[in-house]
Amino acid sequence: MTPNILETKCLSKSFHGQSAVRDVSLMIPRCCVYGLLGPNGAGKSTLLKMMTGILRPTNGQIFFDGHSWSRKDLADIGALIETPPIYENLSAWENMKVRALILGLPDERITEVLELVDLSNTGKKKAGAFSLGMKQRLGIGIALLHRPKLLILDEPANGLDPMGIRELRRMICGFSKEGITVIISSHILSEIVKTADYIGIIANGKLGYQGGMPENGRLEELFMKTAAACGYELSDCLAGREEQ
Repeated sequence: MTPNILETKCLSKSFHGQSAVRDVSLMIPRCCVYGLLGPNGAGKSTLLKMMTGILRPTNGQIFFDGHSWSRKDLADIGALIETPPIYENLSAWENMKVRALILGLPDERITEVLELVDLSNTGKKKAGAFSLGMKQRLGIGIALLHRPKLLILDEPANGLDPMGIRELRRMICGFSKEGITVIISSHILSEIVKTADYIGIIANGKLGYQGGMPENGRLEELFMKTAAACGYELSDCLAGREEQ
């Protein structure tokens, strides 16, 4: 068994001749939380969309679980990219049931996942009346129904209040104990410090750093230096800091 559940080799993506991701080679260890950091517009979402088959790479390769990635691997990958894919006129249970029917999963699995994402007591309340944090947790629950080996979350804390962020953090930190690897993209450094085991820093579509979490609270310093080395202006980096 390879030590990494997912790897990219010189992965690139261009739109109309403009490079969004340039020769990115990631190594995602198994059963960890991997924080993909970068300023807004750095290429994080584009990279995650290639991992989930939403976008096709212009160049490069993706390897999953020791072999070249194919669409069949989506059976082992769960993802929440952009907005949660929920029906607002249905309850949490009913939303889960729609997905479970497609996957051929029993109701027992719905109960397990609703407990995991702390939505088991929402009853018949419609998802449209949920808080943003509850909608995020429901989206994550739907992504977890089929017991994925890899869970990909794109900026999941965006728009959440402090309580919602705390609940999300608790949930993410528990996934590795369940044997699930998590890739979480963010530009909020303070949250990645509290959740991630490994990090990658991307700016201007280029991977400038990959490795363990720096010690003694030096993530901000590393982030700023890496982003600047990739061609970002200091003012652009500071704009990201102000949102933390």
